[in-house]
Amino acid sequence: MKPRYLTRVDQISALNVDEKVALRRVEERFAFRSNEYYLSLVDWDDPTDPIRKIVIPDQMELEDEGVLDPSQEKDYTVVKGLQHKYRETALLLVSDVCGSYCRFCFRKRLFMDHGAEVTRDVTEELAYIREHPEVTNVLITGGDPLLMSTSRLEPIVRAVREIGHVRIIRIGSKMPAFNPYRITEDPALREMIRRYSMPEKRIYIMVQFNHPRELAPQAVEAVSLLIDAGAIVVNQTPLVRGINDDPAVLADLFKKLSFIGVPPYYVFQCRPTKGNGMFQVPVEETYKIFEEAKAQVSGLAKRARLVMSHVSGKIEVAGVTDEHVYFKYHQAADPANIGKFMAFRRNPAALWFDDYTDPVSDPADLLGMTCPSDRLAL
Repeated sequence: MKPRYLTRVDQISALNVDEKVALRRVEERFAFRSNEYYLSLVDWDDPTDPIRKIVIPDQMELEDEGVLDPSQEKDYTVVKGLQHKYRETALLLVSDVCGSYCRFCFRKRLFMDHGAEVTRDVTEELAYIREHPEVTNVLITGGDPLLMSTSRLEPIVRAVREIGHVRIIRIGSKMPAFNPYRITEDPALREMIRRYSMPEKRIYIMVQFNHPRELAPQAVEAVSLLIDAGAIVVNQTPLVRGINDDPAVLADLFKKLSFIGVPPYYVFQCRPTKGNGMFQVPVEETYKIFEEAKAQVSGLAKRARLVMSHVSGKIEVAGVTDEHVYFKYHQAADPANIGKFMAFRRNPAALWFDDYTDPVSDPADLLGMTCPSDRLAL
C-alpha cells in the first residue's frame, strides 16, 4: 500500500470550508504535508485530537514569537549539510522533506527554503568525516532520510560505513509512525540494514513516536521488521502541549514502546521555534509530567532522559525542589562542559534554559554533596 500524500489543507475532506479558508494563511507560512494513512489515525470528531494537533495547521502558529533556528545549528555547520557540534557525532542532512510535517518541528526552516541547508552530493561531507577520527557516530537525518528511495539512501549508508572510525550509523526517521508501509513493503530497505548493521558496527534507527495512538499495528510491524533486520531502534519525542503533556499519556507511550522492544531515549523540552508557542510547556511543568510518567512504568520503560537541545549542548533537567531547579550538561559543544552541574532559583514561567537568570552560588551545598568546583557551571 502506498498512501497518497497531501500537500494542501484543501485536500483534506474531513475539514469544512471555513476551516480550510482559515488555515490557508498558516500553510503559506509553514508548509503542510501528510498522507492518507496518518490522517486515518485522526478522530475528526474531536477538535483536540492529538494526532490532528501533530500535523494539521493551527492559526496560533502565526503568533510572532520564537526563532527559526533556536539551537543555532548554523554555528556548527562545517560544510553545507554537515553539522559537527559534539566531538563524537556528525550530523548529515540529506533530505528536506518528511512523511508529514509536525507542526512543532524545530527544523521547519528546511521546508520554507528547500535546498538551503541539505546536501545532495555528500562527497565533501564524507571527506570531512574521514579527516576527523574522533567522529564515531554519524546521524543521517533531515527532513526524513527514509522518505528517500532505498536506491538513493543506500550509497550514502555504504559510503559512511566504509569509514573505519565510524562505528555507529544513526538514521533519524518518523516514517514508522507517518507511513509504516515505507518499511513493510520495501524488502530492499531491510536488506540494506541487514548488510550494514554489523555486530560491532550497528545501525540505529532513531524513531519518533509522540503519542501512543501512533503505535498502530502497522507501525508495530514496521518496527519489528527493522529490529529483525538488525537495527537498534530507540525513540525520542518532544513533550508537546495537547499531545503528550499528560503523565498518563506519556507513561502509556513509554510502556508500549518498551513492550515492542524500543527503549525511550530522549524526551525533549519543546524548542522555542517560531510558530511553536502553542506547543510549549514550562520546563518545571515538563519535569513534573516526565517524573510522574516514569513513576508509572517499569525500569525498562523509564530510560529516557529529559533534555533541552540548547545551543551550548544537551542540558538535562536533573531535578526540581521547592526553591531550585537543577541542570546538568548531558552533552556539550565544549567537551569541558560535559557533566557540569547547574542550579537556578525556580522560575515556573521558564520555557527554555535561557529563561533562567538567577543562578545559585553553590549548587553542591544545596544538594548536601561534595562537588569539585571545576565541575560546576554557574
